Amino acid sequence: MLGLAKRVGAKFLLTSTNFCYGYALVGERSCYDEGKRTAETLTMDYHRGAGVEVRIARIFNTYGPRMCLDDGRVVSNFVAQAIRRQPMTVYGDGKQTRSFQYVSDLVDGLVALMEGEHVGPFNLGNPGEFTMLELAEIVKETIDSSATIEFRPNTADDPHMRKPDITKAKELLNWEPKVPLREGLPRMVSDFRNRILNEDEGKGN
Repeated sequence: MLGLAKRVGAKFLLTSTNFCYGYALVGERSCYDEGKRTAETLTMDYHRGAGVEVRIARIFNTYGPRMCLDDGRVVSNFVAQAIRRQPMTVYGDGKQTRSFQYVSDLVDGLVALMEGEHVGPFNLGNPGEFTMLELAEIVKETIDSSATIEFRPNTADDPHMRKPDITKAKELLNWEPKVPLREGLPRMVSDFRNRILNEDEGKGN
């Protein structure tokens, strides 16, 4: 893709990851981190060496409508489980934190990045921080107050905290997220509920 961008004179966007900051130095997820770091290195090599105009975004947890119902991400897991009246699965003690940005905020950030003059990398995420237990409580409030939590052993290489510093994006892109979790989550829930209902009807339930 970088070669194509060079040939046709296109601007190149690399959607990288917050995992570049080294949560998993060894183990099951380290290959994902290293792949993204390598992609950033190649992108900057083409920028410096071949004059390709590039932009790099390091994306943090994003949620919203149209996500895969069973993609393994914590927000979609909790929402789908609560709608299906299954226990919400919390790995470890549930005190690990994540930040969640609504998809429209991410889109606005990527547009600002592409329309601006700065290469990056820029952190695009919502600095609002929630523990997994807090997220589960918000999902319960939104979907089903009787929903339960099931604790399981933690997964390998699970970072204890993941929270973006978006100072650079605020200063250079004039961007920051606008949609709080309690506002964005019901929009996602509405979409998930419709699709799960259709899924159940298709099974004759």
